[in-house]
Amino acid sequence: MRRKSRQWTWRRRRFLLAGLLLVTQAVAQPVYESRDRAGPVFSDMPGPDASEVRLPPANLMDSPAATPLPASPPQAAAYTSVQITQPEDGGTIHTNTGQFSVALALEPPLRPERGDAIAVRLDGTVLPDRRTTLQFDVTADEWQIAARDEVEHTLELAVVDRSGEALLVATPVRFYVHRAFRHN
Repeated sequence: MRRKSRQWTWRRRRFLLAGLLLVTQAVAQPVYESRDRAGPVFSDMPGPDASEVRLPPANLMDSPAATPLPASPPQAAAYTSVQITQPEDGGTIHTNTGQFSVALALEPPLRPERGDAIAVRLDGTVLPDRRTTLQFDVTADEWQIAARDEVEHTLELAVVDRSGEALLVATPVRFYVHRAFRHN
């Protein structure tokens, strides 16, 4: 699509430039020079002390042939599968701070060079940072922002493009958090 619009823009510019050149030559009028205290004055109207200035012919040259744009690289295949492998669905995480590890399987591999990333939602709250690796930690700060005060939690992941549009969504995982505490 970009290639066609660039070619169209370039063709339109060349057409407009050629049109302007033809119009300029067709309506070329003589130029007159006169003098005042500040120096020469040029005009298209003859005056009492004006003399016609002979201009050299227009310097025209052909524009170089347009070089074709390089073919855009083929679009990579769309993502076909994504699965949360850690934490396990129905599994238990042991953490006192809320920090825990996440891992996922993705086919084909994530393409961060295209702007693709992993968006994470914990207990219905989208975490502010997108990930560009398939193994990462949910931080204690993110836990404080998003996690509900319950034992059971839900983790959702989506592969998103640069604009945040979901390309593929993983099946949500429900897991439990076990916190150690001290008996008095």
